[in-house]
Amino acid sequence: MSAEFEPLRFRKATAGDAAALSRLAFRSKAHWGYGIEFMKRCRAELTYSEAQVESDRFRFYLYEHAGEPVAFYALELENKGRGELEALFVRPDYVRMGLGRSLIAHMKVEAMRHGVRIVTIVGDPNAEDFYLAVGAVPAGYRESASIRGRQLPVFSLDAAKDR
Repeated sequence: MSAEFEPLRFRKATAGDAAALSRLAFRSKAHWGYGIEFMKRCRAELTYSEAQVESDRFRFYLYEHAGEPVAFYALELENKGRGELEALFVRPDYVRMGLGRSLIAHMKVEAMRHGVRIVTIVGDPNAEDFYLAVGAVPAGYRESASIRGRQLPVFSLDAAKDR
């Protein structure tokens, strides 16, 4: 069977996926037309370590095609039943195929499995419509960890609520 006809596979990420996930995050972010200097300033924030992927504090899941990640999310489990969507990225040539919605649906199940009902999302402004479409509600703004003074939209998502 040729690679182009292989189905997408969904699985939990492993430490060995960290570098590929970091490259995917960077590529996905750059898709929105950000300049070189902006992207350089975001590199650390878009880089995932093997320790982070394997940490009990995070849940990384990915879709892969022909052995390469094409979409992933990372849920951070915080204290007192709280969670934050640390990452959700889709390779540009896989955008608008429903992978983002599938990742959100899986993330909600994973959150509830770990006692997290409300998930905070700090999103890129370009993803605002997507998060609203999957049922997240606006919850203010937070300063970017990479770019001082840049305000990012914050959303709250009820993991128990179907959309």
